[in-house]
Amino acid sequence: MSCLLAIETSTKVCSIALSVGGEVVFERINTEGISHALHLGIFVSEAVNFARNHQLNIDAVAVSAGPGSYTGLRIGVSEAKGLCYGFNIPLIAIPTLKLLASQIVYRVPRIAYPLFCPMIDARRMEVYAAIYDEKLNEIRQVQADIVNENTYESYLENNRVVFFGDGAGKCKSVIQSPNAVFLDEIYPEAKNMIVLAEKALTEKNFVDVAYFEPFYLKEFQATVAKNRLIQ
Repeated sequence: MSCLLAIETSTKVCSIALSVGGEVVFERINTEGISHALHLGIFVSEAVNFARNHQLNIDAVAVSAGPGSYTGLRIGVSEAKGLCYGFNIPLIAIPTLKLLASQIVYRVPRIAYPLFCPMIDARRMEVYAAIYDEKLNEIRQVQADIVNENTYESYLENNRVVFFGDGAGKCKSVIQSPNAVFLDEIYPEAKNMIVLAEKALTEKNFVDVAYFEPFYLKEFQATVAKNRLIQ
């Protein structure tokens, strides 16, 4: 059975999870704010010691690939790369918005919400967002959105859409469609990366440890500026 270590640091939440055969056997999480540099190394050390004490060999490391906080992603990816080099194991990159969507898609009745829109906050009324269907198919790729009452009009016209993630709360007062549903306090967690990471491991869908870079929110700013000029 495969043993995976998942690392998630894209938002203010820092979490890790160790799984065996798809089941989480060890987990640590901190939700008290951006202190990843303080907590992540300790969490990973505890997970590695757990694996050694239970004669488990970690087969791969999965890391949240963004979009997300520059500092958080940098810390998470650096830790993940160090583990991959140290143990000579592959690196799996999980898109953060897909991770968020998977947490909701697997939780709610499929008939309730045909479309799912995870959002990552990017200051002011700006978000990173993508749209997925009930099977996690990507209906709209990740885009930099300046949210107004019409931003998701084409999707809300004939579908119920659930919005969630740390960028969704500030959009409640702007998106007034009766087809819009908002879920609070939804953030990416390492334990929920396991299903996606297991699939990537089976398909050998790895990234290059030396050259992989996550999708930093700072890359968003040029796109937002361009969109603002167009509007």
